[in-house]
Amino acid sequence: MKRRRGFTLIELLVVIAIIAVLIALLLPAVQAAREAARRSQCINNLKQMGLALHNYHDSVEAFPSGYIASSRFLDGETDTSPGWGWASMILPQMDQLSLFNATNFDLPVQHSANSSSVQTVLSAFLCPSDQPPPGGTFSITDALNPPVTIATVAATSYAACTGNDAADVALGINDDGLGNGLFYRNSSVRIAWITDGTSQTVMLEERDWAITEGTWTGAISGGVVQRGAMNPCPTVAAGGAPFYLAPCLVQVHCNMINSNSDMDSGLDDPSSLHPGGVNILFADGSVHFLRSVPSNSGVNSNGTTRYSPGSLIFQALGTRAGGEVVSADSY
Repeated sequence: MKRRRGFTLIELLVVIAIIAVLIALLLPAVQAAREAARRSQCINNLKQMGLALHNYHDSVEAFPSGYIASSRFLDGETDTSPGWGWASMILPQMDQLSLFNATNFDLPVQHSANSSSVQTVLSAFLCPSDQPPPGGTFSITDALNPPVTIATVAATSYAACTGNDAADVALGINDDGLGNGLFYRNSSVRIAWITDGTSQTVMLEERDWAITEGTWTGAISGGVVQRGAMNPCPTVAAGGAPFYLAPCLVQVHCNMINSNSDMDSGLDDPSSLHPGGVNILFADGSVHFLRSVPSNSGVNSNGTTRYSPGSLIFQALGTRAGGEVVSADSY
């Protein structure tokens, strides 16, 4: 009888080891290809929003407000009602006319009559690399301890630029809610006002929900923005709590990028899960990938921030009429 020869245990283990090595070599390439595809989709999202914002400008001769507030500025916390943000204003230009028509903009974002609208998850407002909450919605709470839920809203991965670091996202430049960028409280900025040039002025910034819990809906009065589960910054924020005021739900400024050291948790700065930087939409409709600026250079003797070179460049890009000259190869 002929004896059939099978694999020995050693031969089988060798084959398994070879396959494991091949998989280990291939996996990073596959992951890199997937991330490249996700980054490309994120760029497309921003370009779609840029086109929508320009179509809105063509219709009303100005860009939408960062958020709409009917009362005078008090504290940037309890005075933001009705609060509807820039993204809600461009819903018709984003092929969401039915959602726009179903929303009562005369009522606050958190009003029960708008609960269905504000819980609508829109894929164009979410970066594929982001990690949004299950179902795409989350709770906005107040700053009380324990916190009280004000509304349940849909998440977003993007926010509008209010200006440089001097333009506090919640308080404005001089405790007035105003900014030196394109979007701020009750803003109505025209392209003619962008004297720094549209190709040198930031419009929208990526800010992943997994790092900062933002929403496309608006600045919900009394609500606060919380740290995301993947936020790498220190947990001690301004005021001793890991949150920021309502306007930060829809707005961001230019200072650091993917910060890992900001004592306010970096909630008012752009962030992403893309390796090495974030996607930024400029006012001319172009999208650039800006390198991370994780920290500044300390504190001056007078207590002011000593900005890093990367931060100074980014801040110059955040203003609409600051008069700065920024070389395209510097970012």
